[in-house]
This record gives sequence, C-alpha cells and structure tokens, in this order.
Amino acid sequence: MAVNEIKDGDVILARHVTAQEWEKGGLNFYSEDNEFIQVGTWGYDSGKELLAHTHNNVERTVNITQETLYIRRGRIKARIYNLKLELVAEWEAGEGDIMILMQGGHGYDILEDGTQVLEVKNGSYVSAQADRVRF
Repeated sequence: MAVNEIKDGDVILARHVTAQEWEKGGLNFYSEDNEFIQVGTWGYDSGKELLAHTHNNVERTVNITQETLYIRRGRIKARIYNLKLELVAEWEAGEGDIMILMQGGHGYDILEDGTQVLEVKNGSYVSAQADRVRF
C-alpha cells in the first residue's frame, strides 16, 4: 500500500506516503480540505504548463500544529502516539517518503548516518513552550 493511515478511532493521527506513490504522476493530495496542513505531490512530463496564480488572503482559524516530513536522504523510524500519548504504531520511512503528522504525538529515531529531512508545519509559530509538550 502506497499510503498508510494510522487512526485512533475516527481521529487520523498520521499518514505515511511512500516514495512509490510519486510514480502516479499528475496532481495528488493526501490531505482532506478541512485539515490544517495541505499536502500534495505533482509530477508531469515536459511540455505541461501550470498556469501562474496567486493565493488570496483568507482568514483561517488554526488550533493545532500539524507537520509534514519529506525524507530527502536516509531512513528514520517514526513512533506514533494516540491522543492519550500511548504508542500505537511504528514505521520506517526512507528516501522520497512523506509523513503527515495530524494529531496525537510522534517521535523519531534516525536509522542512517547523513539522514536529511525537510519539515514543514503550519504557522504561525508562537514558542516551543506554547506549541508543544515533550513526553
């Protein structure tokens, strides 16, 4: 399966989009419209034109930080925790994989030297103390 979803009842905790998912080509989104972080991939052959555009100012209410990781190089193991902060799943992610962390908790183990990860979160950033709790 190219997209794995971890849930706690009806609550989506995380999605793991494997590198093979990129082979689909075209535009593919892995988030629902109502989620705070929107994650998609696109891939086209030469000659495809994507029309220029801008984004409108739209007031939004965001009450939780969600994040997306793109594994550029190496491997990591993700630990996914439910809303009670109980470990519910572990998975390994490697080069080209995407991890979308929605709710609950998460932690990581670096499995290879030289691992590089791009992390993207919704903002705005308030502070380490206000934005997270370590456990």
